[in-house]
Formats: sequence, C-alpha cells, structure tokens
Amino acid sequence: RGVLIGILAMTVVVVASNILVQHLFGDWLTWGAFTYPFAFLVTDLINRSLGVSAARRVVAAGFVVGVACSFVAAQYGLTTFRIALGSGLAFLIAQMLDVAAFDRLRAGAWWRAPLVSSLLGSALDTALFFSIAFSGALTFLSPSDDVSWAGDMIPLLGMGPIAPLWVSLATADFGVKLMLALVALAPFRALSARMRAA
Repeated sequence: RGVLIGILAMTVVVVASNILVQHLFGDWLTWGAFTYPFAFLVTDLINRSLGVSAARRVVAAGFVVGVACSFVAAQYGLTTFRIALGSGLAFLIAQMLDVAAFDRLRAGAWWRAPLVSSLLGSALDTALFFSIAFSGALTFLSPSDDVSWAGDMIPLLGMGPIAPLWVSLATADFGVKLMLALVALAPFRALSARMRAA
C-alpha cells in the first residue's frame, strides 16, 4: 500500500512538472522548478518508511511516467528529443543517487539524510538536464533540435559574468531546488513520523 501511494504521489509530481515546465515564471525559471523538487521528498519519505527497494520502485515508476509524458508531448510538438532525453536521464540518475545517499546517511540526525541526499540529487539533476537539453557541445545528440536560443551569451542571471542563457536557467533552477530542499524538511519530519505511526 505504501509503495502504491508513493507511486501515485510521484506520478502527480512528474505529470505536473512536465506540464508546468512549459510555462515561464520570470526570466530564469519555469513553474516546473517549483514542483519537481517534491520528487525528492516523495523518494525520501518512501525510503525512510519502507526502505531502499521500495524507493527504487517508486523512482522506476516515476521514470516510466516521465518517459510517457515526454512521448505524448513530442507528438504534439511540445518538447524536443534532447529535452525528453535530458529529463528522463536526469530524473533516473539523480533520483537513484538520492536513494543511495539517503540510505547511507539514514542512521544520522533526522534531517541529514533528506537534506544531503536531496542536495546531491538536485545538483546532479540540474547539471545533467540542462547540459543534455541545451548545451551547444551536445548538439550532435539531435542536430534537428534548434536550441540555439539557449546558447545566447548574456550576463549570468542578468547581472553576473557573461555565460550561455542555459547556464542562467540552470543556476536559477538549482537555487530553487536548494530552497525547497530546506523547506521540505518540515513536511518530511511530520509525514515520516506519521507514516511510522500508521
């Protein structure tokens, strides 16, 4: 039952993030940046209450849902091959890192495993997704995908050193993930205690 609830929660997060990533919030973020980090919360809650194997099953289900969403979006021209590839690989690899890091740190202070594993997973997710989806160095992955706009050289976040636009997008995205990893500690603490009591 717990795994099924985890799969349903992960499905909601993945589907919402796939829809919201298409809508901008300001100059540097999409709305998906505010929903996707909750995938780490779902994974960590399942890991804490049901263990590594259950958490990996939830991640695998989330990956399948994400691939299905990308396939549907591609049919309607809402995404590119590189974005779909980056999204799928980043999700799977980063979430599996989160599961492993959480498991290694689970015996420490209650906040350490969810915070450190989410930060490590978020860093890897951001690096993989944005470089695969938008870096000019990886154009060979799908030469027909026009992501030249992402390579426009601008000041980082509108005020820093000159860098490709996608680096600003990645930096802002990671900043939101850092903030939400801290914010998610409160629901993690409350929900993990409730799940143990159930």
